[in-house]
Amino acid sequence: MTARPESPAATHDFVGIGLGPFNLGLACLTEPIEELDGVFLESKPDFEWHAGMFLEGAHLQTPFMSDLVTLADPTSPYSFLNYLKEKGRLYSFYIRENFYPLRVEYDDYCRWAANKLTSVRFSTTVARVTYDEAARLYVVRTTSGEEFRARHLVLGTGTPPYIPKACADLGGDFLHNSRYMAHKAELQKKESITLVGSGQSAAEIYYDLLSEIDVHGYRLNWVTRSPRFFPLEYTKLTLEMTSPEYVDYFRELPEPTRYRLTAEQKGLFKGIDGDLINEIFDLLYRKNLGGPVPTRLLTNSALRGARYENGTYTLSFRQEEQGKDFELASQGLVLATGYRYAEPEFLKPVRDRLRYDSQGNFDVARNYAIDTTGRGVFLQNAGVHTHSVTSPDLGMGAYRNSYIIRELLGSEYYPVEKTIAFQEFSA
Repeated sequence: MTARPESPAATHDFVGIGLGPFNLGLACLTEPIEELDGVFLESKPDFEWHAGMFLEGAHLQTPFMSDLVTLADPTSPYSFLNYLKEKGRLYSFYIRENFYPLRVEYDDYCRWAANKLTSVRFSTTVARVTYDEAARLYVVRTTSGEEFRARHLVLGTGTPPYIPKACADLGGDFLHNSRYMAHKAELQKKESITLVGSGQSAAEIYYDLLSEIDVHGYRLNWVTRSPRFFPLEYTKLTLEMTSPEYVDYFRELPEPTRYRLTAEQKGLFKGIDGDLINEIFDLLYRKNLGGPVPTRLLTNSALRGARYENGTYTLSFRQEEQGKDFELASQGLVLATGYRYAEPEFLKPVRDRLRYDSQGNFDVARNYAIDTTGRGVFLQNAGVHTHSVTSPDLGMGAYRNSYIIRELLGSEYYPVEKTIAFQEFSA
């Protein structure tokens, strides 16, 4: 992809806003395409991916082939294997015989790729997006006064941390799990810690805190509204749901059905690694050999309210199967409550050009467009309600980017798979 000098009159084929793994993958895949001129704007000074969760040994839940480019272009110089080769770790990774990169390793890989690109602009915050009707161009203005004009936008701003309503105006020093590592030492000085949430992040933090519970002497609670500490469903036929065929099937279902399935399918991408669940049990077993460990694991318990007074949180829960209310007091509080998409404020001036469903969420078309023309503004991630479990899946990122590139070019540069599954999803 040709990099052009910026000027007030410069017009790009597209502007990518935000640089998470999905837009970074798009940047890598469009870099060699001479027919496409794009620029990617990121407010942070460098690439950063879940740095608050770089726990020792934490790894991806998808194999290394779900990197930025491989499933679209196995020959790309931006592949994870090429990263390992340049870093002198390819043979070590081979001998390790583990397909799952460490989380800190994946972040370093993404930084390595980002630093090779000519199209990425860090420390560039988008303030406002408007549309020039006469020129038929989107105009992206930054907080520093720069202006970028483009025929298309690709939104990759990601999903911000979700804070439950019960904690929206809560004081004190509670943490969302996205800030865990930076504040772990202070957290462990407290007499008691309560972890709220389910899924991989909650499990990793619980294991980490439980490992050192006898060193620091705190009491530790883990509370989830889920009926159990459920594993990520990772069987091979289930993985076929991350396929073009399942996207086609899911996208054509009635909207109410899609939203119902979105709630029911959380175990397909928000569950806990099965090995980690077993490791937690084994750790509890070992810790309890010397006597009861001051820890509690509570399921079916939804957080209903919270208050903070004199250094202590009082958390109100409802045991949903029993219909009983109870409270927990805790000095420390960690919310492993995940992430939810929030429409960026900078899009307000062009909302009349965007499509929404009856729930007020983007109506994401099969080709990942969300604008009224059907090919002007594309959305990365944030489409679970339209594209099911494929939306957040790292392994489908290269497929989605191949699809978007085809829309931008008007022709297929990277082959876009149509069928990969053995099973049939529709009647």
